[in-house]
Amino acid sequence: MRALFAAAIVAACSVTAAYAADIMASRYGNTTIVSDSKGVETKIYYKADGTLTGKQGDLNFTGTWKVAGGKVCIKTTPGVAGMEPPFCPAVVAHKVGDTWKSDGRTVKLIAGVQ
Repeated sequence: MRALFAAAIVAACSVTAAYAADIMASRYGNTTIVSDSKGVETKIYYKADGTLTGKQGDLNFTGTWKVAGGKVCIKTTPGVAGMEPPFCPAVVAHKVGDTWKSDGRTVKLIAGVQ
């Protein structure tokens, strides 16, 4: 019984550590709003499996994302204005409710899918 309990604790800690190491985790199930210098707003909905969906004005798009070297590289279909490939802005962990600047854009992370 103790061995089973110890194994359960180790498994829970491993999952928690993996989740904590994922700098994109706060974005899953939430909305990332990116505004460029012209005021064009792009909403991105990241998923843990490396896919995303989003919208910019009337344009709906899908795509993939991957974190590497302190950047998140995004590929979309169809192409999105201002996110021409390779589009790899700097990325750091943020909490829901945060607003920050990234590569000349203002980024907000808001709760839920908006």
